[in-house]
Amino acid sequence: MVLLDFFSSPIGLGHVTRDIAIENNFQNITTNFVTGSGAAKILKKLDIQVEDVYNPPSFIVENGTLKNPAKWLWNYYQYYKDCKNISQKILQKDNPNVVISDEDFASLSVAQEIKIPTILITDILGTHFTKGLASFIEKKMNKSMQEIIKKCEIVILPEIGDNKDNIQRVGPIVRQTNHSREKLREKFSFDKKTIVISIGGTDAGLFLIEKALESISKINLDIEVILVSGPSINKNFDNVRDLGFVDNLHEIIYAADVLISLAGKSTIDEAVAYGTPAIFIPIKGHFEQEDNAKERGFVFDDINRLDKLILEKLEEKRNQINTEGARKAAKIIQSLIDNH
Repeated sequence: MVLLDFFSSPIGLGHVTRDIAIENNFQNITTNFVTGSGAAKILKKLDIQVEDVYNPPSFIVENGTLKNPAKWLWNYYQYYKDCKNISQKILQKDNPNVVISDEDFASLSVAQEIKIPTILITDILGTHFTKGLASFIEKKMNKSMQEIIKKCEIVILPEIGDNKDNIQRVGPIVRQTNHSREKLREKFSFDKKTIVISIGGTDAGLFLIEKALESISKINLDIEVILVSGPSINKNFDNVRDLGFVDNLHEIIYAADVLISLAGKSTIDEAVAYGTPAIFIPIKGHFEQEDNAKERGFVFDDINRLDKLILEKLEEKRNQINTEGARKAAKIIQSLIDNH
């Protein structure tokens, strides 16, 4: 039996949701996931084998702005060293055929040292969180990351484009549902025009919940507001149904009429694939979210005109797209295993 160790970054929930989409397409492969925080919680809810061992640093976000990115980067560096020690023990114990990593560079580094074939899934090939003196440290970390990327057998990017060297672009990697939109709306009791507010796996999006609810209260329409507050928000909100932490956000997005969300790559891909009109507000100063939002035509300051955007999105037509990214990624991985 083929054994894969699948290291999934627990910084946000988007890594693990696309990894589940890929894993659902595997055949005759035993997968052992390694992650932590909300990502491990999702896998446990789905009864998928997981080692809950990673404890990632939190972003400090005030009023929607990323604070002290240099401090976060330093905490990340300490976390990276811890992850190297943890992954070393796991790889020695499991001795897997292949190591797959979704933006967990520590496990790739260890696997490459002990000559286990490695596959990286990522949507970033470099970071730029910091400026000034801290940016020198970040550049050094980026250089190490580039070296790890070059040594991977395959690098899978969930975007459309050309393949080059070891990089394979497969398009958006999205979880599938077996239900129609009508069935899902019935299942979730979505009876009116439904706006879903989702902020991912941390409390960084609390600002967006508060601003979105304030904006919706100004709109004189019969709307139901559904909140997916995730695992880290401990606050009650009036006049909304809070689903808290869910393992099937893709189905809730599909059933919604409009989505309001932070600008995480996987949530954007799921909204686009299921054709749900959406508003994506990035954390200010978080380069990745700002880039993702810009691609969809949004910037942080759009938070101040949410009421206008919501009305526009309620009128927008749905346009569902078939995505093959998860199936293609699984096929690439399966083919590498067959050739080793």
